[in-house]
Amino acid sequence: MFMPKPAVAAADDAAGRNPHRDASAGWALASLSLSMLLSSLGTSIANVGLPSLATAFSASFQQVQWVVLAYLLAITTLIVGVGRLGDMVGRRRLLLAGILLFTVASGLSGAAPSLPLLIAARAVQGLGAAVMMALAMALVGETVAKEKTGGAMGLLGTMSAIGTALGPSLGGVLIAGLGWQAIFVVNVPLGALAFILARRSLPADRQGSAAERTGFDVPGTLLLGLTLAAYALAMTVAHDSFGPLNMALLAAAVVGAGLFVLAERRATSPLMRPEALRDPVLGAGLAMSALVSTVMMATLVVGPFYLSRALGLGEALVGIVMSAGPVVSALSGLPAGRAVDRLGAPFVIVTGLLAMAAGSFALSVLPEMFGVAGYLAAMLVLTPGYQLFQAANNTAVMVDVRPDRRGVVSGMLNLSRNLGLITGASVMGAVFAFASAAPDIAAAPAVAVAAGMRITFAVAGALIVSALVIALRSRTLFMRACAGAALRDEGR
Repeated sequence: MFMPKPAVAAADDAAGRNPHRDASAGWALASLSLSMLLSSLGTSIANVGLPSLATAFSASFQQVQWVVLAYLLAITTLIVGVGRLGDMVGRRRLLLAGILLFTVASGLSGAAPSLPLLIAARAVQGLGAAVMMALAMALVGETVAKEKTGGAMGLLGTMSAIGTALGPSLGGVLIAGLGWQAIFVVNVPLGALAFILARRSLPADRQGSAAERTGFDVPGTLLLGLTLAAYALAMTVAHDSFGPLNMALLAAAVVGAGLFVLAERRATSPLMRPEALRDPVLGAGLAMSALVSTVMMATLVVGPFYLSRALGLGEALVGIVMSAGPVVSALSGLPAGRAVDRLGAPFVIVTGLLAMAAGSFALSVLPEMFGVAGYLAAMLVLTPGYQLFQAANNTAVMVDVRPDRRGVVSGMLNLSRNLGLITGASVMGAVFAFASAAPDIAAAPAVAVAAGMRITFAVAGALIVSALVIALRSRTLFMRACAGAALRDEGR
């Protein structure tokens, strides 16, 4: 009576399937997905709490916005360094530490008795989130089969989108019922669940060679962190104007970038080899990710102003219409990942960028012609295109990365996305304000706001076309490199 089970197991093994391994991989992927959800929820849920925090601590908006900025700055400045650290000390071990740190910092944020302590706890929470974001993507290569990488990347993108979409609504309910502390404390049980799942299901860290474990690049990590912090602050401080402080910070970022390149060329174990950016897949993937994220942030920055000022929607309707993008993004993430597995990453990257270009140009004309229906129609093209691009680009960059470099490359991918979001919030917001030709965009007439919307998304469409050119060019170079390698192998 027990004979069928070994026979089935043998058949599964012969077909390349192992139910126990597949189940373990499923639980591991669930833990990575929950890590991605928590890190994105940590950003979106805090935004909705800023008015309550200003009241609770008798602080100005400029002061309480550091609750959000501290989290984002910690992620942006540390994500590459923690990715490299994971490559050295073990990604599973460091991810568990990151989840634990995120969970404890969430509890401390909810219990903070003063605004400075809350900001400090949020910075620590951001460090935990940086570990979770960088290593969740890096660990995909160790938990799922190579031919299923696209589907796994699509799932991570879906969970990130769900976290972003869930934050405002969940935060509003929690604040109304339990107070502002609840928007941070809610992460504690979720973080505990992620920790338990990861600890039980993730594969043990492999034992790397001595060469892989030596030489963490402390000077390079510090230089990169300071450079990124200067750039992020230049794009966010005094966001209503670009004054001398912003210029000084931007200049510091440029100088820091130059010093970082010099330091990496001289380092024995560099954090990031400058010549690696010449790789047709990695360099193009990072550039396209930054451009695409810049455009997606424009929808979040410009959309509310257009819907309220030009179309006259109330706050509740603006929130409902704005939620369409994240909802569609969450629904399209898994199909996008499966499309990558079936059709190949290069084809899906181009398809996604074509859809994004069409959606961006549609946003510049359709809302003015058809109102809310035109806005939603454009978003229904733009957002699935974004998910197609994300799943395919992440897969293309990560699928063939050496195991000892997965953490740092994943960190670079997440960094390019964050820099795009920061740039989009500042630069695309400035384009919108300039195109509207209004001294105060919050009180600008409908005609001015409509003009700003039209020009902003024409610029966004041009940025996506630039990303499409990079994709086509890098695909050609990549194919040439593969052909050259094949010819060399034949010659041997």
